[in-house]
Amino acid sequence: MSAIMCPGFKAAGIASGLKKNGQKDLGLIYSEVPAKVAGVFTKNRVKAAPVLLDMELVKSGSCQAIIVNSGNANCCTGEQGLRDAKTMARLTASELGIPNELVFVASTGVIGEPLPIEKIKTGVPDLVRSLQPKGIPDLARSIMTTDSVPKTALAQGVVEGKTFTVAGVAKGAGMIRPDMATMLCFVFTDVEAPPDILKETLVKAADRSFNRITIDGDTSTNDTVMVMANGLSGAVIGSLDHKNNFQKVLDEIFLNLAKQLVKDGEGVTKLVELVVRGAVSDSDARKVADTVAHSPLVKTSFFGEDANWGRIVGAVGRAGAKVNPDNIDVYFDDVQMVKAGMGCGKDVEAEATKVLCKSEFVVTIDLNMGRGSDLIYTCDFSVDYVRINADYRS
Repeated sequence: MSAIMCPGFKAAGIASGLKKNGQKDLGLIYSEVPAKVAGVFTKNRVKAAPVLLDMELVKSGSCQAIIVNSGNANCCTGEQGLRDAKTMARLTASELGIPNELVFVASTGVIGEPLPIEKIKTGVPDLVRSLQPKGIPDLARSIMTTDSVPKTALAQGVVEGKTFTVAGVAKGAGMIRPDMATMLCFVFTDVEAPPDILKETLVKAADRSFNRITIDGDTSTNDTVMVMANGLSGAVIGSLDHKNNFQKVLDEIFLNLAKQLVKDGEGVTKLVELVVRGAVSDSDARKVADTVAHSPLVKTSFFGEDANWGRIVGAVGRAGAKVNPDNIDVYFDDVQMVKAGMGCGKDVEAEATKVLCKSEFVVTIDLNMGRGSDLIYTCDFSVDYVRINADYRS
């Protein structure tokens, strides 16, 4: 993690007293020059104050810093919450010596409690003093809530002989469902790209990654994904080929972080790639993938390492897609468990159970109805998930 750096960016993460356990809870990313920015935000109609603020700020297409706190979502906090979010931005801008409108804000944590703004006021000067090029790992730790490990990623690409870097951090272990992106994610790059290209590539990358993961089916009120591009590498994203090169690297970063989120989900012991093919359309394939991926019965069978294919077929049948029960095939990795809607026997089930004992595996559902396909990354549902969420506020 110490090698996670992006030219022209500095980051920091400190403990300001927002978390009861004394761990890092206030983070900052800063570009040495104003950067272009694009973002996507939660589709939940209940939106946190920082999300409302950022949705207005992002229209300008410019950003130089993002301040983030964990331990408190600053959501359902009324006008005071919005004032507190603006105060976070103002204080940070003052310490950095940049305009207020170039500072974005994000929060994550418990919903409905007033933001302890005085602690943040006290912490901001120390936060700015702590900025350093190698500070991204500290930032990643500062935005964690029920995450057990920080999540970072780094990749590089080349445009017209000029190497560019893309680095990212993300947090999320619960309230994870495909619907824009159910977590916080901040990506930093030294390419030069206008906001419209950043937004286009960001949306595509999110659709291919964060919109294809689920842990518990709940979407958050604070979902925020932003990309900042400061242009310091001299690599300009202009032509279609350049954009495709950048898209490839951005996709790599997003999918890397998305998989890290699922693997570190609350109580998760299995990362499952759920593939649906042979549907009459991609839309029908998505309906099936979504239904199976969110089924508590399917997810608990993954946890119990029980090759209970009947739960999967049952979920397929209620997905609202066109399905012929006599056509369904189901595979666990390369072990075919169901053929033409019927189980393949106890001997095969024993082999499928071996697959379920692995920490990562693929479940493939072939509807044999057409050429539509889709996939979702899901996980098991364990007793620890209940325990974690039963005492989340205590």
